[in-house]
Amino acid sequence: MRIGGIELSGRLFLAPLAGITTLPVREFFFEHGAALTHTEMISCAGLIRDNEKTFDMLSVSEREGPLVVQLFANDSDVLVSGGEVALERCGKFSAFGINMACPMPKITKNGSGSAILRKPSLAKDMTRKLKSLGLPVWVKIRRLENDDETLRFAEGLIASGADNVCIHGRTASQRYEGIADRSIIAKLAREFPRMISASGDVRTVNDINDYLSMGCEGVMIARGAFSNPFMFEEFEGRFRTRDEKIGELVNFSRRADEISGGHKALVLMKRFAGSILKFEQGSAELRRLAMVSESLDEIINILSRRNL
Repeated sequence: MRIGGIELSGRLFLAPLAGITTLPVREFFFEHGAALTHTEMISCAGLIRDNEKTFDMLSVSEREGPLVVQLFANDSDVLVSGGEVALERCGKFSAFGINMACPMPKITKNGSGSAILRKPSLAKDMTRKLKSLGLPVWVKIRRLENDDETLRFAEGLIASGADNVCIHGRTASQRYEGIADRSIIAKLAREFPRMISASGDVRTVNDINDYLSMGCEGVMIARGAFSNPFMFEEFEGRFRTRDEKIGELVNFSRRADEISGGHKALVLMKRFAGSILKFEQGSAELRRLAMVSESLDEIINILSRRNL
């Protein structure tokens, strides 16, 4: 199917997560059912300044599938210049993403992320200019304070050339608290057919089906992907045994260690551990032990234990 200007095998996407959607994580989720993944949020200012840590976020492997490079900036020209650098350094991206959703102060204080929701003219200018570089443009936004504002903002993005608009059902002021409002997502999906993807509180297959039943073209899974890293497969009717899941996570840990180093691999494995241990006998103690593990071997041994 073709969604947002990209040929895709399905409708489930791994959302961008700062510090999380690194190369080994993207590989894992693509291999386990995600039709598309995102890089971390990448600073266009950092790309322009030739910041090596920022360049590291552009790393792509042959084991990945369709990938959106998620960019943020507070100025149209800076955004476009960053996009040009990204293409020069790595031409393997399927689309540009513009982050207009991040509510964290370290991003918004400089006018980036969700701060752009207060500047619809800038949002449209960014979309139009980035589209001129030749790749599809995917824009991630949040619900504004009322439905009419949200509809008008999305309409402006689409009129400016956005190929897909993903909306998170919380306002910027909510950050990640409370419950994502699905009604506004349903309204956008009806108003702009085949243009809207959904994000927010995707924790089960039922949540995915709910969003798709509204007419959303795709569903982006963020924190829910770590509460159940096999949700993408389960949506497709593929279920793994506990031992198979552990085996897949062990393989992931080795790959993450190879690419990112042991410390980063351990941090990521701790994020995954809770999903495997939550229904175990003595799960609270097992999760506690996993969180204080000091090596990959230690956390793998804990995951492999049947009970206390």
